[in-house]
Amino acid sequence: MPDIVVMFFLLGLLAGLVKSDLTIPKAAYDTLSLLLMLTIGLKGGMALYGNLGWSLVPELAAVAALGALIPLALMPVLRRLVRLSAADSASLAAHYGSVSAGTFAVALAFAEGRGLPIGAEVTLYLVMMELPAIMVAIALYRRYRGAEAGEALSGLWHETLTNRGVILLAGGVVIGAMYGPAQGANVTDLLTGAFHAVLALFLLEMGLTAAETLRPLPWRHWRLLAFALLTPPLLALSGLAVGLALGLPAGSLLILTALAASASYIAAPAAMRTAIPEANIGLAMLAALGLTFPLNVMLGIPLYHQLIGWLAS
Repeated sequence: MPDIVVMFFLLGLLAGLVKSDLTIPKAAYDTLSLLLMLTIGLKGGMALYGNLGWSLVPELAAVAALGALIPLALMPVLRRLVRLSAADSASLAAHYGSVSAGTFAVALAFAEGRGLPIGAEVTLYLVMMELPAIMVAIALYRRYRGAEAGEALSGLWHETLTNRGVILLAGGVVIGAMYGPAQGANVTDLLTGAFHAVLALFLLEMGLTAAETLRPLPWRHWRLLAFALLTPPLLALSGLAVGLALGLPAGSLLILTALAASASYIAAPAAMRTAIPEANIGLAMLAALGLTFPLNVMLGIPLYHQLIGWLAS
C-alpha cells in the first residue's frame, strides 16, 4: 500500500473531484506550509551537526549544476514541441528546474520509513537546485527579449533569496546545525515529531488544490498535459545519473531523483510573477501541481525506489 501520508493526498484529491465542501482555511494552509519547510530545515540542520566539511562542496556544486541545466534543456522543448510563448516557456522551465518541497518531504518520509541511508546534506539540495534554476530561466527569457543582462537584477535576487521558503529552509538548517539534536531538543523534538502529521495535512490541502486545478480538465492544452506527465520520469533519470556519479547512499539518491523529477509550486510562481509578469502562472500550476506533483507522489517515488534497488542488485 502507499505510505499513509500519500493517502491524505488521495483523500483531498477525491474530495475535490466530487466537489465536497471540505476546505482548509488559507491561514491554516499557510501555517502548515511554514511548519513543513521549517521542520525540513531543522531536520537537515540537525543531521549536519558535527558533519560539516569541505567534502560537501563538490556534491552541492553538482546538484546546483543539475538545477541550472534543467531549464536549459527544457526551454527549446517548451518552445518548439509544447508551442508556448517565450514568457510561458521560461516560466515552465523555471518551475521544472526548481524543486518541490512537498515532493521532498514525501520522498524523505518514504526513505526514512524504509530505513534507507540518507546523507546529512539532503535538505541543502532544495536550495541548491531552486535558485540556479530560477535565475537561468529568467536569463534565457531576457536573452530572448534582448534585454540587458543586469536589468532589475538586484530586485530579482532580493525576491528570490528572501522568499519565505528559502528563509525558513536556510534558517532551519542553520539553527539545527548550531544546536544539534540534544541542545535544541525542547523545540526541535516537537516539530520533528509532528513532521508526518503536518505533512499529511499539507498533502490533504495539496489534493484539494490539484483537483481544483484539474476541474474541468483543459484538453485544449493537451501538449502541456503530455509534457507534465512525460517530463518527470526523464528528469528523474538525470537526477539518478548525477546521484550515481556522486556515489550517494540509497536514501539520498532517491531524494535527489525525486527532486529532479519535481516542479516547484511555491518559490517559482512567486519569482515568476515578479520577473516575468507576462507569463501565465495558471499554466505552470496546472502542470506542476495538477499533474506532476500527483504523478510523483502516487507513482513516481515508489518507481524510482524500485529502479534504484534494481540498479543496486
